[in-house]
Amino acid sequence: MDQTDLKELLSKGETSSVQFKQNVKNEVSIAQEMVAFANAKGGVILIGVDDKTWEIIGLSDDDLRRLANLLVNASSNHIKPPLFIQTETYILDSKKIMSVSIPEGNDKPYKDKDGVIFLRNGANKRKVINNEEILRLLGQGKNLFADELPVAIASIADINKDKFDAFFLRAFKVDYDKLGLDYEKALRAKRVIKDGKITLAGLLFFGKNPQEIKPAFCIKCVAFYGNSIGGMEYRDSRDALGNIPTLFEEGMAFFKRNLLHTQQGQNFNSQGILEISEIALEEILENALIHRDYIKNAPIRLLIFDDRIEIISPGSLPNSLTVEELRYGNPVVRNNLMVSFAMFTMPYRGLGSGLKRAFEQQPNIELDNDIEGEQFKVIIPRPEKTRSYVVNY
Repeated sequence: MDQTDLKELLSKGETSSVQFKQNVKNEVSIAQEMVAFANAKGGVILIGVDDKTWEIIGLSDDDLRRLANLLVNASSNHIKPPLFIQTETYILDSKKIMSVSIPEGNDKPYKDKDGVIFLRNGANKRKVINNEEILRLLGQGKNLFADELPVAIASIADINKDKFDAFFLRAFKVDYDKLGLDYEKALRAKRVIKDGKITLAGLLFFGKNPQEIKPAFCIKCVAFYGNSIGGMEYRDSRDALGNIPTLFEEGMAFFKRNLLHTQQGQNFNSQGILEISEIALEEILENALIHRDYIKNAPIRLLIFDDRIEIISPGSLPNSLTVEELRYGNPVVRNNLMVSFAMFTMPYRGLGSGLKRAFEQQPNIELDNDIEGEQFKVIIPRPEKTRSYVVNY
């Protein structure tokens, strides 16, 4: 950060990623601020600046030497696990200030020395006490994958053996008994079972009736009259149920049933081509099913309006992934186990090129990474000529 960047931060005041401190003398309180930043997206604390007037107060050389030691102790001894921070000293208007850069943590949730979790909330911090929110922080770290979490009330009896057997044969080109494994050992080998429990991915891919145990992990499908989600009249409204491959098939059937087929050079008696690229829809729906945030207890939504369709996945993009990176084929895998299952049960390639392929087929796709609302939305406008036809349908 240079002086121009620093002046820009000062001019904007405190935000969710910037905090001002006139001075710091308490290791415990500053450690709590660091915890809150590390559990969010990281940030910068500027010391030597009045947090009410944004005026540069400045620090003495004695302050700077004392702070260097205090901040290291706070980040090392008052935070679990310890944080690596960076400090810099700047001179503005002949006054010295210190910047403390706190990265977004890889081992969330971070806690203070008393085990309290803090999270950045606008320009302030707050305690985190809700179990679902703590679990979500765990999911944002590098050490926990939601799809490998055990499903407490599921048992091996909830697995469809025929579906698992077919998956294993396709993956290994041989039945598991030919490899010296019995059914339960094969389930453990493929992490359908982990530590004696059915994993979430195992249930969602091979469960007999996954929604009986996890009812929110379905697809809500609605085709509206008009263009408002508040509309009360539907052309089609249903819940897609079943395992992940079945949800994919049901979702695509919903699109094909409610979108128009147009004649684009085909024989007049043929069904025609779907008004929106079928390849693009397949890629987007697969991504929604496999890469959504399974910490969030919410369904995927497929919404068809007269002027557009929306595919809404629970959870914003993981680990600072941006829409631009996603658009050009730079994926971050959120659910490794589900990816490994999808490659042998669905038309899924697992190369990270799905959305790139979707854009090639359907260039007008819009992506909305709603961080505050914790959802990821794909919007595809319907063709103008289709809209007029649908409105008069």
